[in-house]
Amino acid sequence: MSNAVEAQSPAWAWLGMQTVETGDGTATVEMTTTEDMANHSGFVHGGMISTLADSAMGRAVRTVKPGVVRAMSFDLKLNFISAAKIGETLRATGHVVHAGRRTVVTECRIEGPGGKLVATASGTFSVTREKE
Repeated sequence: MSNAVEAQSPAWAWLGMQTVETGDGTATVEMTTTEDMANHSGFVHGGMISTLADSAMGRAVRTVKPGVVRAMSFDLKLNFISAAKIGETLRATGHVVHAGRRTVVTECRIEGPGGKLVATASGTFSVTREKE
């Protein structure tokens, strides 16, 4: 795996998400949670975890060859396993399960400190690829 440095989207910058590393069909993205990400119970809102998972899987999609010019998720499923506390750094690792010409199937594992499993996810992306 390599360290990845890519331009962040406005959403990534706003949420403080950063790519930690990428490989062939895989990407790891981290986000340190803030008070603004809390739900009514004081834990990290599920939507924030969902965004992190979607972003990690989308970044993994961008590693497949021939290159992906555009990727858009059209199916996203999450399983919330345990609550994440405000202030924790969450790490999402996305993997490509199947890369077709027009769709890519992915899965993701979201962990908190010490590798505590917070959620699992799967997603399907519609892609446009570079010309071969």
